[in-house]
Amino acid sequence: MLAGDISAGVVVAMMMIPQGMAYAMVAGLPPVAGIYASILPPLLYALFGSSMTQSVGPMAIVALMTAAALGPLAAAGSGLYMVLAAQLALLSGIALLACGLLRFGFLANFFSRPVMSGFTIGSAIVIAWGQVPTLAGAALPRFHLPSLMLGAGSLLLLLAARAWLARLLRALGMGPGGADIGVRLAPMVVVIGATVLVAWFDLAAAGVKTTGAVPAGLPGLNLALSNGHWRALLQPALLIGFMIFLISMSAAQALALKRQEKLHSNMELIGLGAANLGSALSGGFPVTGSMSRSAVNFSAGANTPLASVISALLLALALVAPTGWLALLPLPALAATIIVAVLGMLELATLRTALRYDRGDALALVATACGVLVLGVEAGVVIGVVLSMGTLIWRASRPHIAVLGRIAGTEHFRNIERYPGETAPGVLLLRIDAGLFFGNVEAVNARIEEELAAHSAHCFTRHLVLVLSAVNAIDTSALFGLIELNVLLRHRGVKLHLAEVKGPVLDRLKTSDLLSTLNGKVFLSTAMAWDELAGKG
Repeated sequence: MLAGDISAGVVVAMMMIPQGMAYAMVAGLPPVAGIYASILPPLLYALFGSSMTQSVGPMAIVALMTAAALGPLAAAGSGLYMVLAAQLALLSGIALLACGLLRFGFLANFFSRPVMSGFTIGSAIVIAWGQVPTLAGAALPRFHLPSLMLGAGSLLLLLAARAWLARLLRALGMGPGGADIGVRLAPMVVVIGATVLVAWFDLAAAGVKTTGAVPAGLPGLNLALSNGHWRALLQPALLIGFMIFLISMSAAQALALKRQEKLHSNMELIGLGAANLGSALSGGFPVTGSMSRSAVNFSAGANTPLASVISALLLALALVAPTGWLALLPLPALAATIIVAVLGMLELATLRTALRYDRGDALALVATACGVLVLGVEAGVVIGVVLSMGTLIWRASRPHIAVLGRIAGTEHFRNIERYPGETAPGVLLLRIDAGLFFGNVEAVNARIEEELAAHSAHCFTRHLVLVLSAVNAIDTSALFGLIELNVLLRHRGVKLHLAEVKGPVLDRLKTSDLLSTLNGKVFLSTAMAWDELAGKG
């Protein structure tokens, strides 16, 4: 177990140096800020988080959201910008901690998978396109030839490694796990190779931009704040905190399933909150769990949070040791690593599934992606949340209602549109397949009126039986709706009956006037209602 944690810690640390520096660039910060954000946060998450193999640190989408939030407030890379980045991490961390202490872990359920996929796709395109000028060495359509050659060459090597390296390593006798780790470490090898080229041919003198001098030593633990920007940072901090939790839970849950472990969402909130407070104290920016790094951590043999502790200590050691070589890391090569990393986020499987299974979800996915591309990252998050909640409300407001018939020779009742069920002339059986609340009571009553009209067109309906086997709750608005329906049907000479009412629902109905004024009966089962009423039709 210890050997697995040590090997995983070493592998993730090697991966984090180029990745952390690259994501700091996405956030508009000096590259070293990415390493700062990779030391204290994983240590604190290891203390408070619940996942055994989650790797916490900089992540592409959160870095992009950081840049979007801070861009209007300060110049990228400036002293104020760095202060605001730490302040943003502080606010996000406080929000996450508060949600964890208040047990708001259920909030992760309010962002559907298709909407999350759309947000990821849109963010990946924005990030990749934003790195093209850095890769080309100049703003398009211009380019700097040495930078473009170095960046494009790095990009091609990384794409080739993604496509063929694992197969090659397996052909050479390496196991699947080792081959996967080899692919994940390809960016480190490419960046080191590009750095050697920069040093060997003095490409910095030829105009290739590098990271520049990287401060030696560990980051100072302090909290610099800008008192005039609290209100401007509050909304983006809440959105970023929400995305931090969502992204991290997605990664952690995938690994927890593989390890047959149980995650505690509220502990995850506390762990992520503590990690972001640590990032704020050490000059970093908002951080979260990363699917790619966590997968590498798991594949490399991590068994406990000790692996993350070892990674953090190795990164700290890298800053304590001479850092002159880090100054030669070429920005075009780092841009290539970012582009290849985010291209891996362009998974279209969810869209294909949604197109076949639910066009509404597919539309929400596309709308969220377009919102990110056209309106920006923060607007994309808001659009995603609104679409997720809107889809939920829209579906809940239009519950499925089935006309039931008895399967011949049995006591089973099924939807007559799907099964050849027997019906009785004067009896209408309706099954409502959702809870009744203020948002759907009008639609339910309207549908009941439609079915009564259709049934009465053949013969007069004397009995309406509402089968409530799928109704888990009836709120006050729906209660008044049922009372009004009961009065209306009484005037028409139609008796209203209830069947298969769940215990908790029946207990609440007993405290109301509905049951005492009901002009029909409450039946234990649909079969009992049929036996008593079918002969009276």
